[in-house]
Amino acid sequence: MVFVGSPYVCTPFIELLAYAVRDRNFQMVYIPMTEEDKARKIDEFRGICYCISEERADPYEPDAIVLLGGLAMPKFGRSVEEVRALVDRLSRERRAKLLGVGFMGIFRKQGWDRVLKFEKLIDATIEVEVV
Repeated sequence: MVFVGSPYVCTPFIELLAYAVRDRNFQMVYIPMTEEDKARKIDEFRGICYCISEERADPYEPDAIVLLGGLAMPKFGRSVEEVRALVDRLSRERRAKLLGVGFMGIFRKQGWDRVLKFEKLIDATIEVEVV
């Protein structure tokens, strides 16, 4: 399973998602932005957390690719065309399942749901209350 997101902002969510699928025995990889040459393993530190490792990883031909919403953020992310090209490079012949995890409708607002064929799209809404 390959997670793709923006550095710093998406990383904690990737680590949380890694915990959510911990019992599936996936080999998990993180790619910052669209730079697959910087792919790193996601390791479990028993009883403490999941963390991005310094160890390089092979991101090619995964079963699933999870795109985080930070990629679609204007000014900070990447274009949908650049991400689609990354998905094609990673998938090669395998055609990985494409999943999206974002907040506040970012994939729909940026039109990514019309360009990319998401198998599933998880969108969370954040409500802020200052007391």
